[in-house]
Amino acid sequence: MSHTLLGTTLNGRYRLEARIGAGGMSTVYRALDETLQRQVAIKLMNREIASDSDQLERFRREARAVAQLSHPHIVGVIDAGEDDGRAYIVFEYVEGETLKDRIRRVGRLPIPEAVAYSIEIARALGAAHARHIVHRDVKPQNVLIDEEGRAKVTDFGIARTLDEEGLTADGRVLGTTDYVSPEQALGQPVTGQSDLYSLGIVMYEMLTGDVPFKGESQVAVAMRHVREEVPDIQSKRPEVSSALAAVLETATAKRVERRYADDAELIADLEDVLAIETARAGSVGGQVTTVLETLPSGKRRRVPFWVRHRIQAVGMAIVVALVVAGIAGWTATRTHRGSERLPQAAPAPRLVQIQPCSGCAHDYNPDAIDGDKTQNPSQAGLAIDGDVNTAWQTQQYFDGTLGKPGVGLYVDTAPGIAAREVVLYTATPGWAVQIWARKTAPNRNIFDAGPNGWIQLATVANVGGKQTIPVNTGATRYRYYLVWITQLPPNQQSVSINEIALYKQT
Repeated sequence: MSHTLLGTTLNGRYRLEARIGAGGMSTVYRALDETLQRQVAIKLMNREIASDSDQLERFRREARAVAQLSHPHIVGVIDAGEDDGRAYIVFEYVEGETLKDRIRRVGRLPIPEAVAYSIEIARALGAAHARHIVHRDVKPQNVLIDEEGRAKVTDFGIARTLDEEGLTADGRVLGTTDYVSPEQALGQPVTGQSDLYSLGIVMYEMLTGDVPFKGESQVAVAMRHVREEVPDIQSKRPEVSSALAAVLETATAKRVERRYADDAELIADLEDVLAIETARAGSVGGQVTTVLETLPSGKRRRVPFWVRHRIQAVGMAIVVALVVAGIAGWTATRTHRGSERLPQAAPAPRLVQIQPCSGCAHDYNPDAIDGDKTQNPSQAGLAIDGDVNTAWQTQQYFDGTLGKPGVGLYVDTAPGIAAREVVLYTATPGWAVQIWARKTAPNRNIFDAGPNGWIQLATVANVGGKQTIPVNTGATRYRYYLVWITQLPPNQQSVSINEIALYKQT
């Protein structure tokens, strides 16, 4: 039937051009809106079930439900109608692929990308839940990824409002059982928390490339969702942070009272995790950057500043391009006398931050008096994790003095860089610091300054909360850079280094 409809026009307006999807209840076509001359998607109810009044009402209800929703991550309804007894819904046409297709094509997704998509899907569900609409069939097949990389939730085909009765009565399991919540599998009342469980399973698939449960039948899979815990994500993908693992565990809790209470709770934790996973990944893709730009200001401050600088640099590049274009246009309308030229300013050198490995910061305490030469080594990585809210801290010096030449942290930048700038973040401003560098691995028992050891690059007597320290290494590439604390802040017994950022010239 569906192929014979190609080329036909519904109600004199929508010409069906290609079939792009099909289900038991309806077929989806790409169509041309001949009135507005634009591509649209048409969901056309299959004729063989159009005589079923319950199914017809359910189809109409989908149109009413989604028509209430206007959100950048929900595929929008444009129109609805009936033609020759066939009900249809007109949607915006999204060029791209489904999230399921993407997972099949590339396998497990980069962790920040999976988190970014989860945030967008959760925001879409939040918009629906705010209108008391539960999707009831959240799965990657129902998430479209458009050409710009944005996620858009579609197919609210079994959605219904929480205050609506009848039609899809409790006791009937609806939805794909690969992602079904325990309560939905048992035919119990379904709420927005059920959608969040399904989103948790989608997250699991994005991170691992596969669904958590398999079975000989859909019922067998559904019962595993009821009875079995979702496998530990870190056992499947060890590089996933404990923060993301905790989000996944909460989203997929079997008992509703242990699950996220609402979308806002889940989104808040996912936004925190996006900052963490972005820092751990060491790079970001286009879609991750787009989501990072939408974080609330408080959350955005937790994003690694090397990423924020990159985002700002892109924005600045656009501004500069517009300004240059404007100047070019202005000068093109002017006639210059003789060979006069405006003075050309030398371009400012561009600095980029290097991102050391997570284990590349080391405490340094060669002059320890008591023989213990460690200074909270387990915290050292917190000074280069991209999060200014975490910190390495020195030991406590209860008399307010170090009692030795210094103590600090050094960063391994293997194979080495010619640094131009060091930026320090601290929650305990007011301490004195020296910046040193060397090519060879330091002796942890001796502070050996000199041509074959540490070379001093800079000194600051009073470090601020954010302290930028220019350093001149010339063309010399040093591997190890030392932040050497020589004096505690006034009336303080310790120093916190929240972040060390090293910049080189491109």
